[in-house]
Amino acid sequence: MPRLIAGIKHLAVLLLGILLSQSVNAAPERLQGVWYVVNTSAITQPSRIFLDSPLDARFPVSKDINLTGGHYLHIASIDIKQSGDYVLDFKNTTTIGHFRHQLYDAQNKLILSLEGGIESKALNPFFLRHGREMTLDKGRYTIATELVSANYLALPEPYIDEKLHYQQDIKSGNVVTLIGLGVFLGLGIYYAALAMSRNRWAEAMYAGFILGNLIFNSAALLVLADIFGIHSILWVSMPILFSNIAYIVFVIHLLEIKSKGRQILYRIGIGLIAVMLVFLGFSVVYPNWALELCRYGVTMFLSYGLLTAISESMRKNPTAKRYLVAISLFFVMGLVTVSLSKLDHHFTLYIEHMGLVSVAIEVVLLALVLAFQFSQLKEDKDKALVALEMSVRTALSDALTGLPNRHALVKDVVDLPVYGSLTFIDLDGLKIYNDTFGHARGDDLLCHFAHGYHKSLGDDIKLYRLGGDEFAVVSLKGNISNVESALEEALEILKRNGFEFAGASFGHVYGYEAENIALLMRIADTRMYENKRARKQARAVESKSSFA
Repeated sequence: MPRLIAGIKHLAVLLLGILLSQSVNAAPERLQGVWYVVNTSAITQPSRIFLDSPLDARFPVSKDINLTGGHYLHIASIDIKQSGDYVLDFKNTTTIGHFRHQLYDAQNKLILSLEGGIESKALNPFFLRHGREMTLDKGRYTIATELVSANYLALPEPYIDEKLHYQQDIKSGNVVTLIGLGVFLGLGIYYAALAMSRNRWAEAMYAGFILGNLIFNSAALLVLADIFGIHSILWVSMPILFSNIAYIVFVIHLLEIKSKGRQILYRIGIGLIAVMLVFLGFSVVYPNWALELCRYGVTMFLSYGLLTAISESMRKNPTAKRYLVAISLFFVMGLVTVSLSKLDHHFTLYIEHMGLVSVAIEVVLLALVLAFQFSQLKEDKDKALVALEMSVRTALSDALTGLPNRHALVKDVVDLPVYGSLTFIDLDGLKIYNDTFGHARGDDLLCHFAHGYHKSLGDDIKLYRLGGDEFAVVSLKGNISNVESALEEALEILKRNGFEFAGASFGHVYGYEAENIALLMRIADTRMYENKRARKQARAVESKSSFA
């Protein structure tokens, strides 16, 4: 397993080096020297170091620096073989609170002092870099480098490079920094706005995760210091602790991990959030441990994300399956990044760059996961709307004839104009056909009438079936004559199709004749039955005349 992890580390560094066009046989030269511990606990400003007495007598020797912070001194000698312009910088990391380079000639005479760091207000001559330029003649020099910081993300090892080579070498890393932060900024704003408009926790926490990484990387890679003049190393730790918490909450809401049904995963998530809140409080009291706690926090949320993705993927959750791809890649790259303390053979490629690229890839992949979830939500919404529309259509339609039913009539009569008309119709002959030929023939009568009458009425007048042999007609323009002529035409068609007993009674009412729907419908119903009685009386008179 250790060999596998080491192999993954090497591969990740190599791939990122290729991405940044970083040559492993570059001109920079690491300053091989000795580390001394000035103070392991008190965080103070760099002080001038004199080389007029042995350092071993004043400060203990250290193999390297402690990542939990402190005040250190590095002494190295270098032979300059050609006069020219050079740059002093640190490899592996930019997370340094304060530093001071003191340059001594062969006679131990101080000839140059250069300062900087995240917490220093000294201007950086190279954008997003701690590089300090100097002009050196051929000869031997001693460089005393002092480091003072609350914590270190990795081991800052001093190195020297020719100025022209250095200027070319830092470009690719700076481009990656700006592109990565641009991705964070764009997606962060988009998902923050989306979270506010949709009131969804998943998008809100995703935006919070992006924001935490945006602030962290901006501080660590000197964007805050160089562009905004913000000089505090706390921005290189606290935002990550917040983003770790946001990520766990994001996973819980993205994969819908709830206390009911996913009790174990939910409790693990809540427990990790509680631990990280403790980390946050501890970091305020002991800032030198902040970055170390960030490492533990990143490992915990990566492990939780992977565990949750695997568990939910096994439950056939389509979002979890896509999230598993994103978290698997991020898990490998994230663990490699948090476990590194230095990069061999690479000078202008920082561990901060590796972390930035890892998170940027995860952010983009998570954006794709959320995009899939949005499309799935839209698809579910469309299906729900179709189902709702079908339900509404079913609720407002007559199953036999397909015409709008009584509920639809009541709904439409609300908007009836004052000069619009409502007509109730009672179809004759249904009982005869049901009793004589069966209900199937009665249903045929109703369907033939509905189809024929609807066709005769045209598009401007609407036909309804109220139930049984009762129908209604609404004309927004009050075209009663059209309603009656279309009725006569429909009845004639019925008789030609074998329904010789078909007939109809009707009653009209205008919108202005009643103050409410119930009264309007009562008037139409009353007039329909008056017409029905009049037709019966007329048929009785005709019958007597035929027998006379």
